[in-house]
Amino acid sequence: MDDRLRKNSDAGRRTRASEDRQRDAPEAGFAFAEERRKMFRSEWLQEALPTPPEIPGFHLCWLSTTNSYDPIHKRMRLGYEPVKADDLPGFEHLKVKAGEFAGFVACNEMILFKLPMDIYQDYMTQAHFEAPLEEQEKIRVQVEQLQGARDSNGRRLGMVEGDGMNFDQPTRPPVFQG
Repeated sequence: MDDRLRKNSDAGRRTRASEDRQRDAPEAGFAFAEERRKMFRSEWLQEALPTPPEIPGFHLCWLSTTNSYDPIHKRMRLGYEPVKADDLPGFEHLKVKAGEFAGFVACNEMILFKLPMDIYQDYMTQAHFEAPLEEQEKIRVQVEQLQGARDSNGRRLGMVEGDGMNFDQPTRPPVFQG
């Protein structure tokens, strides 16, 4: 009879579960296991785009070549310029080899673009300062209209509690970080 098939009554049989409890997880021996996992997630799984180094005087952003609502040619008319791989040390491996964006930095369908800071400041001021002030003014007008309005039974439709809404406008727009 084969020794492997013979029962050994004096040796306690070990179960897989008991062996699993005795084993350490492979990453337990590695230093900075959590940091390494984050790095793998961002670099290998493409969950995040690489962060390019700053270019003085420019705001950098990744633009999609597949977004039909916000196409790249529209951004280029606004002043965005694609970034050449030769101008960005350490990003040569992301250089587009052929096609419309040959020689520029790309990652999947995203192309790296730069925008001069003066244009960036203008855009950010319009989108995040002036446009919200315009919406605030619309709300102020609606509140004023509702304050005197009454329903068909003569009851007031709106009531201001406390000091009401504060519509004090900031004196100047902020400076946005690129």
